[in-house]
Amino acid sequence: MCKKMNHYKRYHNWSKKGGDVLVVCVDEETTPLGLVCGNNHKRIKPKLLYLLFLSLISFSFILAPQLFTSPHSFSLLYSFSSEEGGLISKTDVNACSSVSNGSICCERSSIRSDICVMKGDVRTDSASSTITLYRNNDHSNYILRNLDENSEVFQHEKIRPYTRKWEKHVMDTIDELDLVVKPEHSGVHQKCDVKHDVPAVFFSTGGYTGNLYHEFNDGLIPLYITSQKFNKKVVFVILEYHNWWIMKYENVLSRLTKYPIIDFTGDKRTHCFPEAIVGLRIHDELSVNSSLMGNNKSIQDFRELLDRAYWPRIKGLIRDEEREAHMHTEKLVKQDLKKPKVVIIARNDSRAILNEDSLVKMIKDIGFSIKVLRPQRTTELARIYRVLNSSDVMIGVHGAAMTHFLFMRPGSVFIQIIPLGTDWAAGTYYGEPAVKLGLKYIGYKILPKESSLYDEYNKNDPVLADPNSVNDRGWEFTKKIYLDRQNVRLNLGRFRKRLVRAYYHSVANESARLHRQSR
Repeated sequence: MCKKMNHYKRYHNWSKKGGDVLVVCVDEETTPLGLVCGNNHKRIKPKLLYLLFLSLISFSFILAPQLFTSPHSFSLLYSFSSEEGGLISKTDVNACSSVSNGSICCERSSIRSDICVMKGDVRTDSASSTITLYRNNDHSNYILRNLDENSEVFQHEKIRPYTRKWEKHVMDTIDELDLVVKPEHSGVHQKCDVKHDVPAVFFSTGGYTGNLYHEFNDGLIPLYITSQKFNKKVVFVILEYHNWWIMKYENVLSRLTKYPIIDFTGDKRTHCFPEAIVGLRIHDELSVNSSLMGNNKSIQDFRELLDRAYWPRIKGLIRDEEREAHMHTEKLVKQDLKKPKVVIIARNDSRAILNEDSLVKMIKDIGFSIKVLRPQRTTELARIYRVLNSSDVMIGVHGAAMTHFLFMRPGSVFIQIIPLGTDWAAGTYYGEPAVKLGLKYIGYKILPKESSLYDEYNKNDPVLADPNSVNDRGWEFTKKIYLDRQNVRLNLGRFRKRLVRAYYHSVANESARLHRQSR
């Protein structure tokens, strides 16, 4: 489960407290996924938009002289971006697309992350957490300040390269980098130990790394968005480097870079690059917005990359299983292959399905084959990918493990069981992204009687009758009550209707596939 859900919900609804983000709600009652917009969203009237447009034009004329003399002033024009759910100018994406040699351009308009691009003679100094760009003295006669007694500085930027910019308590734990521009003559004091002829991307694997949702949402997908344009001709330099993270995702990382990954803190050598991108671009929850990509890549393209990354290992797993299989087991598998396949992602702690055995029996009675997965931190992702990539339906209770929907084939079914008090997060973090991937998403919102909390509270208690009021009290209440202490006992008669829909959808998908093959 993503941390600080209420904090993040406030980020999406920034306009509630007069912030910079303008949230436009298309329908006051429901969104396409049936999610209630609520009172935090304000409808924008045409007249208001017209006045806002005139104000922005006037503002730009007032700032015109500054805008054309300082590259940093460009950020003033990009106060609305796509991930804030409001207005966006496509120029926001390309603010630093053409950076002149010997300069730093930083995009700081997004509430999610900062990005800085450095072009020219770029050199690392891990001891001082500094990346230095050396340039010709004639490029500018203006000295910003002296960093120390013997160091002239043309430009100085600071950045924490992690994609939770709006979450201060997390960003405070991320290592900060100094990006400086110095005259080329001072470069004699910092010789290159390793010279690279391709760009570098600097990012952190600190923060919430260790949580599957965050590893994909805050790390791998933004890394894909930022680096895929280089066609693997890019070096990754990681702050807060973890060997286990590299091993866990080596199959995916090898599809994004063909070079060894550098531990920024652990590698004391001076690495020199012709270009550096510091920080990662992020679009939305577990998503790639094709309109913001120069080559129209989407989340489907990211999933195809996962396919290519895991397929060599999956082929090895299949060969091993075939060697070990007995003849009667093979026959059973062949029979089961004729049935649509359901995978249950089971939880080992809170938000467990208390009547899981009865659910499994009902799934079999409907006509599915069934597998129950209980992922552990040490479970090899290729094994999970193989199971889900060959399944027709994934079922699970809301939580970080629902990130595994990314392993499902487009057209398959994702049924998310939504406990009390988690409606907004379930839709935002997993429901909407699943639809973007091309899955058929079914959100099963439990009734109070299906929650274990029903045995602890009076039916009129706000915990059962008005979860939103409890969530409004703060993240600690959401976590303590709805995430850590709640389990689920499904009303099987009610849940069966969703399974039957999923069954017929899966059968129709398979029939269409066979028909295409026959042609």
